[in-house]
Amino acid sequence: MASSSEGGAPGRPADQPGGRPGGLVATTKALGDAVIFRHTLFSLPFALAAVLVESEGRPPLLKLLFIVLAAASGRNLANALNRLIDRDIDARNPRTAGRHLPSGKLKTRDLVLFSVAMGAILLASTAALGWLCLALLPLAGVAIFGYSYTKRWTWLCHFWLGATCAIAPMGALIALTGRILELRFFAMAGGVALWVAGFDILYAIQDIAVDRAQGLHSVPARFGERGARLIAAASHAGSLVLFAALPFLWRPLGPAWWAGLGVMAALLVAEHLVARGGTERHVRIAAYGINEVIPLVMLLAAILDVYLL
Repeated sequence: MASSSEGGAPGRPADQPGGRPGGLVATTKALGDAVIFRHTLFSLPFALAAVLVESEGRPPLLKLLFIVLAAASGRNLANALNRLIDRDIDARNPRTAGRHLPSGKLKTRDLVLFSVAMGAILLASTAALGWLCLALLPLAGVAIFGYSYTKRWTWLCHFWLGATCAIAPMGALIALTGRILELRFFAMAGGVALWVAGFDILYAIQDIAVDRAQGLHSVPARFGERGARLIAAASHAGSLVLFAALPFLWRPLGPAWWAGLGVMAALLVAEHLVARGGTERHVRIAAYGINEVIPLVMLLAAILDVYLL
């Protein structure tokens, strides 16, 4: 962290622990970097798209606010817990040793407090969404907390992650309707789950040697690079199939959704091609950069179908 004495006590930089405004600003920025806040884009746009389509463009605004708060806080809680639980694993991996906890840029206490804050927001917003969402919250808690441990015992960890991310659209739909057993809900959630699992498998290819050396489980460590690429491609194909089913299950979806699906398919093909470059930069562009665009494309498609077409 850069140091500055402005606003701090004499002889104590403001951005160091115990400093005044600088410390809070620097820690907040580091927390945002540690949990990669922008990756809220992975599941939140799909949750918003689901709400807009299900409500035919007329979502209750207060309920929509609580859905956004629940989805965002749940996602950031999950990533903060992942950083805490995996800090020793990250420290032993040259690729991740520079992360905020292993490198000392953040203290464990910082992420614990952040996790508590996110958990409180998640609990409050879920309670505001009704008794059914509150009753289901323990299941979401198991998914969120359990993900980081799955890599210690099963190569299906990527699919657990996908299912955890799919809680956002599924939870949004349950909150909006008070129902669970609707085929369109599961098609949307399944599409999100397979999409996330696919790009997480591609991301994990760069850690094959480290995972095997540490006894960690992943699709690449279990099936090798070639097998992992095939399973990732199959996951993304399954995601496209489920998203393609949605216009037949949801009346508002139509031409724009099909166009968005075409763009998504093209981006996924590009993702797999870019990931073959093999460097960390290629993998980051493929797994992160491209997949930050896909949900926004599909949200725009849903907006166009609901409001214009």
